[in-house]
Amino acid sequence: MKTNEIFGSRAIIEAINANTQIEKVYIVKEAQNELSKELFDLLKKSNTPYQYVPIQKFRKYEDKNHQGVFAKIALVETISIETLTENLVLSDNPMLLMLDGVNDVRNFGAIARTAVCTNVKGIIILEKGAAPINADAIKTSAGALFNIPVCRVNHLKDAIYFLQGSGFQIVAASEKTDALVYDIDFKKPTAIIMGSEGRGVNPSTLKICDFKAKLPMYGTIESLNVSVACGAFLYEAVRQKIVVSE
Repeated sequence: MKTNEIFGSRAIIEAINANTQIEKVYIVKEAQNELSKELFDLLKKSNTPYQYVPIQKFRKYEDKNHQGVFAKIALVETISIETLTENLVLSDNPMLLMLDGVNDVRNFGAIARTAVCTNVKGIIILEKGAAPINADAIKTSAGALFNIPVCRVNHLKDAIYFLQGSGFQIVAASEKTDALVYDIDFKKPTAIIMGSEGRGVNPSTLKICDFKAKLPMYGTIESLNVSVACGAFLYEAVRQKIVVSE
């Protein structure tokens, strides 16, 4: 599966103005002219992710009229948090997943695959600093990213406040607590937050969560891979719901 790509400032400007969902724009730092300035202003205004890269990244595009800039179009369209939640029935105790800076595409894909298998109703990721929804993520997810709504937000805190106001409890996976995941009541509308591979959940985000919980750990290894830990959290929620239904 190849990611669709757009080359040249004018083409990217037109794509953004047409509300095409852009995964990320790559710019050669030396590419400075009136058109690139117009593009840069539009990127800032539209909150489109972008990154400055060395000219070497463009070597495989030498046959393209790239003008020192190209963009990758999102393979999976994302939705707003309002759209994500508007059709959820709280009495069904829906489960959502929030990712605070998970930036490895294979972890993201594996998490999405588990989320679909555990009936998660949607994944919320950050606009910036999150793993791209690219071909590698989709392949690792075994296509699951085509079967679950994905929502991008500028600030995770705003999303948390919105979900709390909508009737969801927020549970953060964190080692900074004595509570175990088994102590949490998942038989309620719940959004689970998993943190980034290196930092975990942002400390300022932890402060506004309803609950923090961790997995029991033995031996000398201090933490699990985030996709493995996420699976353990999600399946504990599934276990609790199965027990209730029986």
